[in-house]
Amino acid sequence: MVFESSTRDVPPPRQVPRHIAIIMDGNGRWARGRGLPRIAGHRSGAEAVRRVVRIAPGCGITALTLYAFSCDNWTRPAAEVSTLMMLLKRYLRSELNTLLKNDIRFQPIGRIDDLARDVQQELRAAEAKTAGSRGMLFNIALNYGGRAEIVEAARKLIAAGVRAEDVDEQAFATHLYTAGQPDPDLLIRTSGEMRVSNFLLWQIAYAEIWVTDVLWPDFRRRHLLQAVADFQKRERRYGGITPA
Repeated sequence: MVFESSTRDVPPPRQVPRHIAIIMDGNGRWARGRGLPRIAGHRSGAEAVRRVVRIAPGCGITALTLYAFSCDNWTRPAAEVSTLMMLLKRYLRSELNTLLKNDIRFQPIGRIDDLARDVQQELRAAEAKTAGSRGMLFNIALNYGGRAEIVEAARKLIAAGVRAEDVDEQAFATHLYTAGQPDPDLLIRTSGEMRVSNFLLWQIAYAEIWVTDVLWPDFRRRHLLQAVADFQKRERRYGGITPA
């Protein structure tokens, strides 16, 4: 399937966020509110991922990062973790051709080497097959933690023998999982929770934050466009002031 953007997908001709990061929250509450098992919420959440990945390129977004599984999520029941990994593999198999046809590059970020071998194989295969794509970059954060990423970057600098006086923000950023990418302009969180949950702690330093009470499985095109429209109304000063 090749995505066909419509006028409904294109925000007004003002500044569009280049990079949007999303904390996908609320699958469990969505299922509980319907008297369904949590797995039903995760299945519906996977459908929401499909929708957003298909909509985003038509909005002018060049990078999209979705928070799928944190380092802390391993404390969940083993059956739930297994289901999440199964849904991930199923998504990659079913959507790979769509990603390729729409020139979307896929990249997993996080401690990927600690995942099960079969999951690693699916992730690396999708990454390799889309490596030549030049359209939107689609990051999926798995076994990810913002603090762990910062610690890992520091260790890489030390291992590379970089002198303390040569360490600056630019040098540090080259050792993050998102090296070479623009930092997120907009962070979206669903389900109404007012926290960043250890997500992209370095990268969201100047991101605008948009929180909605909508649970992730219910997230639709209109919600993404609403977030972008709200972003366009904000004044980004980066610590400066607006000229009189």
